[in-house]
Amino acid sequence: MTTTAEPTGAEQTGAEQTSAPGPQQVLERVFGYPAFRGEQQAIIEHVVAGGDALVLMPTGGGKSLCYQIPALVREGVGVVISPLIALMKDQVDALEAVGVRAAFLNSTQTPDERRAVEQALRAGEVDLLYLAPERVTVPATQELLASIRIALFAIDEAHCVSQWGHDFRPDYLALSVLHERWPSIPRIALTATATAATAQEIVQRLDLGQARRFVASFDRPNIQYRIEPKNQPVQQLLQLIRTEHPGDAGIVYCLSRASVEKTAAELQAQGIPALPYHAGLDAAVRADHQSRFLREDGIVMVATIAFGMGIDKPDVRFVAHLDLPKSVEGYYQETGRAGRDGLPSTAWLAYGLQDVVQQRQLIDKSEGDAAHKRRMSQLLDAMLALCETVECRRAQLLAYFGQELPGGRCGNCDTCLNPPESWDGTVPAQKLLSTIVRLDRERRQRYGAGQLIDILLGKRTPRVEQLGHADLATFGIGTELSDVEWRGVVRQLLAQGLLAVHGDGYGTLVLTEASGTVLRGERTVALRREVVRASRSGRSRSAAASDLPPAAAPLFERLRAWRAATARALGAPAYVVFADATLRGIALTEPSTLDELSQVSGVGAAKLERFGDAVLAIVRGEEPPAPSESTPFDEPALAVEPPVDDVPPDDIPPAE
Repeated sequence: MTTTAEPTGAEQTGAEQTSAPGPQQVLERVFGYPAFRGEQQAIIEHVVAGGDALVLMPTGGGKSLCYQIPALVREGVGVVISPLIALMKDQVDALEAVGVRAAFLNSTQTPDERRAVEQALRAGEVDLLYLAPERVTVPATQELLASIRIALFAIDEAHCVSQWGHDFRPDYLALSVLHERWPSIPRIALTATATAATAQEIVQRLDLGQARRFVASFDRPNIQYRIEPKNQPVQQLLQLIRTEHPGDAGIVYCLSRASVEKTAAELQAQGIPALPYHAGLDAAVRADHQSRFLREDGIVMVATIAFGMGIDKPDVRFVAHLDLPKSVEGYYQETGRAGRDGLPSTAWLAYGLQDVVQQRQLIDKSEGDAAHKRRMSQLLDAMLALCETVECRRAQLLAYFGQELPGGRCGNCDTCLNPPESWDGTVPAQKLLSTIVRLDRERRQRYGAGQLIDILLGKRTPRVEQLGHADLATFGIGTELSDVEWRGVVRQLLAQGLLAVHGDGYGTLVLTEASGTVLRGERTVALRREVVRASRSGRSRSAAASDLPPAAAPLFERLRAWRAATARALGAPAYVVFADATLRGIALTEPSTLDELSQVSGVGAAKLERFGDAVLAIVRGEEPPAPSESTPFDEPALAVEPPVDDVPPDDIPPAE
C-alpha cells in the first residue's frame, strides 16, 4: 500500500530546483564533458520530460549518463537497480568524486549504516541510490521508497530479465512492480546486449510497452576483433600480452573453474600479475581479487563468466577467450568490457575443434526440452559462423544485432587486416565423410576426430593396427593435408552442420542429413584456410600510450604514476581519479592554468578543484602535492559478510 508522507527534504527544495541547471550544464560542470555522444541527449531529454525509455547501447557508449543526468535535473532521488553489490561502492565512489550525492543499500551494510542512508534519503541529501533487484522486492524497501520523492527508476543490465539472462537474477522478473506501484515515475531500462527478440522480452517483462526505444550502433570501432586457431592457447595468450599489451589490464575468460585456476597459475609463473576469479572461490577472495583488479594497474583477471557484469573499469586493454563462448550475445558483452574509454583495445579468441565438440556435448547433456536445445544450438551456430567467416568479423557481429556496417568492411579486424583464403574443400570433406560411413557400415564403429585423421593420413599407430583400420579403403588417402589442416576441416564441417557430435558422451562423429549431399557430389564445400597472423612486437609502453606522439608519452606515464599513487592513497580505483583518455588529453595539450585544464574532456568542477594543482605541477615537471585527506571516497571498502537482515544475498554469480 502506498503511503502518504510529510514533505521530505527533497520535496521542500522543489521550488529551488525549478532553476536547476539543465542537462548540458550538468554534463559540462559535473562530469567535465563538452558535448553529448550519439543519442545521449535525446534519451536524457526524453527521461527528464517524464518518459519511459528502453536503451540499447554498447558498453562504453555512455549509458550511465543517460540516467545519472536526468536524476540530477529532475526533483527527487534517482533509484538505480544494479546487479552486483560488490561494485556498488565503486559506482558510488565515482559519483562522489565528481560531487554527486550518491549512496547504496545492500546486505553488506550494518543496520546502523543502512539507517544512516535511510535518514539521508528522507532528508533529501541523496541524488542517486543504488539497489540490487532482490532488495527492491522487499516490502520494507518499497515502504522506504514510498516515503521519498523519486526522480526516476533506472534498470541496468536489463537483459537479465530475458530467457537467456533471468537464470542469473530471477528477481529481475519482479521489477514490473515499479510500474504497478509508481505508475507516474519514469523508468529507463538499459543494456549493452540485446537482439530484437531480447529487447521485446525486456519490454514485455518490465511492462515497458509505452517506452520509447533508443538503439545506438553496436559498433565498437576501437576494438580489434581477432579469432585464431587454438594451438597451445596459454602460450598464444602469453605472446599476445608480452608483444601487444605489456603492463596493461586485461580479462581472460575460461569455461571451467579448473581452467581458470590453471591458466592464472601459468601466467603467474611467467611473471604476469594474474588473479583467478570464479564462483567456487571464497567470497572474501573474490572480493579481494576484484578490488585489486579495479584499483591496481596492469592486473590480468582470469575468470569464468561469473566476472565482469557491471565492471566500469575503462582501461581494460584486452579481453581474451581461451574457450568458445556459447553465443554471440555473450561474446559481444564480454569483449565489450575492453576499451570502454574509446582507446585502442583487443578482443582475442583462441578457437579449436575440441571447443565445438565440447559445446555440442554440453547442449546434448543439458536438462532443457527439445525446444531449449534447439535454441541453444542456434545460438552456437551463430557463434561458429562468426568464428569461421571469411568476411569482416565486425560486419557479421553487427548483422547479428540487425545493424549494417557502412562499406561492409571495418579495416580493423583480423579478416580485414589479413584476409583468409576460401578454398574448395569438397574432396577432403568427401574423404572424411566416406571414412565415417565405412567405419559405421563395415565395422559398426564410431570414432572421434583423432582416429579418423590418423586413418586418412595413413598412420600405423598401435590403435590403428589393433583395430585393423589400415585395411579400410580410405586409409592413407588424405596425405595432401597435415594433421592441423585436417582438424580445421573437421571443425568447419561441424560448424556447417555437415558433421555432428554423437550424444554418447565420447565426442564421436556422425553424419547429418546434409552429409549425403556432399557425398553424392550435389554440394560443394567452401572452407577457410587459416592465416598465421604476425604479432605486433617491440612495444615497451602501455597500449594506451602507444600511439601518442613521442614527446607526449613521458608526461602521460608520469601522470599515470601520479594517478596510481593518488588512487592508492584514497582507496579508490585509478579511473575514479582520471581515466586514461583524460590523461592522454592532458599529455597532448599540456595545460598551464586551471582554466586550460578545465577544457580537457573528463575534468569537471569537483576534480578540477581536488586534483588541478597536482596535475599542473606534473605538467611543469615539478613534484605534485600529496593527495588531500578530505576526500568523499576515502572510507575503507566494506568487508564481504553474510547478510545481516532477512534479505537474501544479492551478489549471486551466474551458474557456470
